[in-house]
Amino acid sequence: MVIDELLGMAWMTAITLNGRGRISHWDDTAAGLFGVGRLQAVGRPPASLLRLPREHRGAFEPGVFGHVWCGSCTLPRVDNGVLTEVGWWVYPIDTDPGGHDTRVLALAADLRRLREEGPGIVVGDLPVAGPDAGARRAPGTRLLRVEPALATPAGPGTAPFAAPFTARLADLLPALDPGAAERIALQVLRLGCPAVSLGLTVRLPIIPHAEGPAAPAPPRPAAPGRQGPRARSRQVATAARTGRRRPARATRPAAPRTPGPARSDGWESTAMREPLAYLSEAGQQIGGTLDHLQAARKLAEVLVPRLADFAAVELLERVVADSAPPAAEVDEATQMRRVAVVHNDEHGRWDDLVPEGESLLLASGAPFVQAMRTGRPVHIPHVGPAQAAEIAASFGGRDLRPLFAGRALMIVPLIARGRVLGTFKLLRKADRPGFGDLDLAMVDELARRAALCIDNGRLYRREVQVAEELQHSMLPDDPPDVAGARVRYRYRPAEQAINVGGDWFDAIPLPGCRLGIVVGDVMGHGLTSAAIMGQMRTAVRTLAAEDMRPARLLRQLDGLARRLGEDYLATCLYAVYDPVERRCTLANAGHIPPVLVSAYGDSRILGVPSGVPIGVGGEAFETVEVAVEDGSQLVLCTDGLLERRDRDLDQGLELMRSRLAGAPPDLDGTCDSLLDTLAAPTPADDIAIVAVGFDGIPKDDVAAWERLDPRPSTVPWVRAQVAARLADWDLGTLTDTVELLVSELVTNALVHGAGTIGLRLIKGGTLLCEVYDDGADLPRLRHAEATDESGRGLQLVSHLAARWGTHRAEPGKVVWFEHLLPGRRPPR
Repeated sequence: MVIDELLGMAWMTAITLNGRGRISHWDDTAAGLFGVGRLQAVGRPPASLLRLPREHRGAFEPGVFGHVWCGSCTLPRVDNGVLTEVGWWVYPIDTDPGGHDTRVLALAADLRRLREEGPGIVVGDLPVAGPDAGARRAPGTRLLRVEPALATPAGPGTAPFAAPFTARLADLLPALDPGAAERIALQVLRLGCPAVSLGLTVRLPIIPHAEGPAAPAPPRPAAPGRQGPRARSRQVATAARTGRRRPARATRPAAPRTPGPARSDGWESTAMREPLAYLSEAGQQIGGTLDHLQAARKLAEVLVPRLADFAAVELLERVVADSAPPAAEVDEATQMRRVAVVHNDEHGRWDDLVPEGESLLLASGAPFVQAMRTGRPVHIPHVGPAQAAEIAASFGGRDLRPLFAGRALMIVPLIARGRVLGTFKLLRKADRPGFGDLDLAMVDELARRAALCIDNGRLYRREVQVAEELQHSMLPDDPPDVAGARVRYRYRPAEQAINVGGDWFDAIPLPGCRLGIVVGDVMGHGLTSAAIMGQMRTAVRTLAAEDMRPARLLRQLDGLARRLGEDYLATCLYAVYDPVERRCTLANAGHIPPVLVSAYGDSRILGVPSGVPIGVGGEAFETVEVAVEDGSQLVLCTDGLLERRDRDLDQGLELMRSRLAGAPPDLDGTCDSLLDTLAAPTPADDIAIVAVGFDGIPKDDVAAWERLDPRPSTVPWVRAQVAARLADWDLGTLTDTVELLVSELVTNALVHGAGTIGLRLIKGGTLLCEVYDDGADLPRLRHAEATDESGRGLQLVSHLAARWGTHRAEPGKVVWFEHLLPGRRPPR
């Protein structure tokens, strides 16, 4: 079979303008390409909607151009500012009655998509490959450049093109009647068919030259008219690109002798392997780091001396300083910073003129601005004296003419994900050949790879910063002041930022002068783990306020984590210390057990059942109660302190126990000693340590009346007992207020409670009063009307007390309030 006709096919949009230069047709393809819908586009001139370059706006104004304009430009999308390279074919159209005053037809295509996926293929009326079938390209072939072009105006060569183009144009312009669409198509055919000029890289097999016997000449076709299908297809492909057939070449006589190959390397071209190997090695060096500034430095280093004698990389200041997303546009106010300079001149030759780390502003009209605004490289084969002076002037007061004069200059923008990150400039000395096509292709490829690596580094640094900020914002600032206990903690993040994890810890003041202590570790690292850590800490604080026993709290936390998602996995240890009873209650969810150090220096690992991590479910948690004496310490930590490459968790835990034996009463010293002796010099994971000193509340500071007579006469008796105890504590100034509040709570228990009624006063950081009974209903604050005879007791308590609240007990409930001691600040 001989292929006679070959056409290309690409995703395109057709935009029409009326006689006033306003958009009259805008389809979904245009909306997807430019980021603006039909309602916002129709009726507006293109220049007010799209940021068209000034030099090309005339093509979109009816009557200004009498010829076709085809070309490309880089435009920011209307919705998000992402740069898009667009190819244009803009035709002036004569108006006609059925054309609805159509004066301009603009065809547009996404050149980046066309470059990456390639054009489709149509043979005659049969589509062979769609416009997104990029896999059909032959191995070793890659599209380097796709430029809008025009095929030969209407003539014999465009006859096969007319029918499918007319039919497709009618589909793109459904508002026009078929006759008008056909007339517009005929005008397009007369002016020149839309086409693309494709630049390819093709592996060309070659053989090395070596002296030896002559090889037989390759067979030649007997006559030009008898060509095989392969040669015929190549000729047709050329015709599709240029718009005309290429005549068959005459057969040249065979060379007298052909040097034989010294060694066969198959179809791999030695001439192409070297550039490809260079690109591969350069890409590995640039992409071998997650530091965006280091990636920029590597880019400059791989460019010199292979491709240039001087290379400088300049990035946007906001990309360098705070890793923020680059702006959608650059202008004269855009701040840049030079982050890398590499050259092969003598050491220090350009240090004063183009120093690294220098901040600079873009100068209007400079080629650097042009490259960043258009998104395309600027190549100056030879910089003359006048041009060197003009470029040097854009850098301020320094005389940079010796750097540019007489050299070949290339300025390449760094664009990733549609955003300009900066540029890099290359210079070649006068005694070196200028930049050729292969150099341009290699620089273009390096720019793409480097920009993506730099942007990945920026995004990585930004994510790490957000994770660290989120983690630190959710960790406690200072330990709380509680009666009967002292708390100190230390936190050390992982040495490598990528390992920022979800370690958390907290100390939570609870009713009854008790203290809740929690240490946890979210599985995984990064921003997600830090966010989950914050949610876990908030949930624990919320559940602890309900005064749950440790096992129940972990069970509730486990259920919450499983409802939130599969990623919510964490280990957690929760303990509650009661300084009055001198008892510590603990429950564990897969975390490292704590170490208890007695007042005499003996240390032991508490045998708390480990349980399963939070988020796994399926198993119950157990609560363990441990009697603790005054002067003892409880030390909790995360696995980052204990686990290292040279020891496992069990070894690390035993080592911590031995280090804590004989620990001093200074909690800060305990924490610092553990960090100094157990932590790795460069920890691979976060480290959290919590040390709690148990001091207890002296028995003389606690007064309790466990069984009160449930009669109204009990209230004045209780008032008298409270006044006497306040006098013993030298708190007589609080008597009137505290008597009133106690009587309200006792009365409330007598009227609304049930069973046994008790009262307890504790002098700690504040004066705490607790009234408990066996009733299950918790009292609540309500608004009393002016005619109500009751219901104001809790309002009085809420107004006069520093804090008040309720919590459930076993059995019954507790209603409590706190009153500040004279000269004391409210506890944190």
